Amino acid sequence: MIISLVGLPGSGKTTVGRQLARRLQFPFVDSDHVIEQRIGCSIRDYFEREGEESFRDVEQAVIDELTQAGPCVLSTGGGAVIRAVNRAHMHQRSKVVYLNSSPDELIRRLRHDASRPLLQVGDPLRRLRELHAARDPLYRETAHFVIETGRPSVAMLVNMIVMQLELAGLVGAR
Repeated sequence: MIISLVGLPGSGKTTVGRQLARRLQFPFVDSDHVIEQRIGCSIRDYFEREGEESFRDVEQAVIDELTQAGPCVLSTGGGAVIRAVNRAHMHQRSKVVYLNSSPDELIRRLRHDASRPLLQVGDPLRRLRELHAARDPLYRETAHFVIETGRPSVAMLVNMIVMQLELAGLVGAR
């Protein structure tokens, strides 16, 4: 079984994903890291040099491959849901968990993070609000489970996800 995590940049996909993988004894895979290995530079540099469309092509190929790989917890990039084919592959080939975070919550976490290309703008909170408005319906369409991140600890979020997976009969009680 593959468990894919989706959500806005900073929603905790990588942090929660690592802990969830450890808890379920699954490998952890971060699609952004796989993309960076493939393109040989940071996503930010690639984005600036080649543009978003070219980046989304690489991302699509990586999502296609990773959703056909063996069992894992897969952390995806915040924009992976933009393309319908990615949404379909994730929904059909994995159990998708949407980590829903409010833009106000995200800005607290991300205000000093210079590694996220879509947030390198004059008003990052406004940008996060725009991203949330545009992507929330796509995350919800793709997801099997929606977890409101709020302020719980990473351990609590992992427990919430495992409980949902147990209730759905996808993993045994641990």
